[in-house]
Amino acid sequence: MALDSLEGLYQDKLKDLYSAEKQITKALPGMIKGATSPKLKAALEEHLRVTEGHVQRIEKITKNLGVSPRGKKCAGMEGLLEEGKELLQEKPEPDVLDAGIIGAAQAVEHYEIAGYGTARTWAEMLGDQSGVRLLQQTLDEEKQADKALTGLAKNSINAMAKKLARREFSYLT
Repeated sequence: MALDSLEGLYQDKLKDLYSAEKQITKALPGMIKGATSPKLKAALEEHLRVTEGHVQRIEKITKNLGVSPRGKKCAGMEGLLEEGKELLQEKPEPDVLDAGIIGAAQAVEHYEIAGYGTARTWAEMLGDQSGVRLLQQTLDEEKQADKALTGLAKNSINAMAKKLARREFSYLT
């Protein structure tokens, strides 16, 4: 459908989100492998499982609309995931890497929160009640993932990375 209506824009957004989720499912195993914190690994493994459900929801929504979820590449997600990949390739200290992985994962979450919020609003405007329900469920899960990552960062991982910085810069005092 052409982008000359809200319906076309909604379908295009669903394709974009589908591409984003598929890219995430391919990128998360590398982040899991790179993470050193068992809690971070577990959180990322859980998010991979949940993300697979997000893919299925988009497939259900697009099937109900009679369109394919394929046919678009999400350039925004591609860029965010490339930044995370670069972090892994730089091989920082383990605690710093974990803090960086959380930062990269939260950038992804925030992108998804914006996208799902927009799609849910458009579904509502177009009367796609099934889409509204499924998109809201995914939006809630994305917000929960972001909250869990924030808690992990604040309660342990960032503090470990900060201790490393104090050791490295102790000669300045």
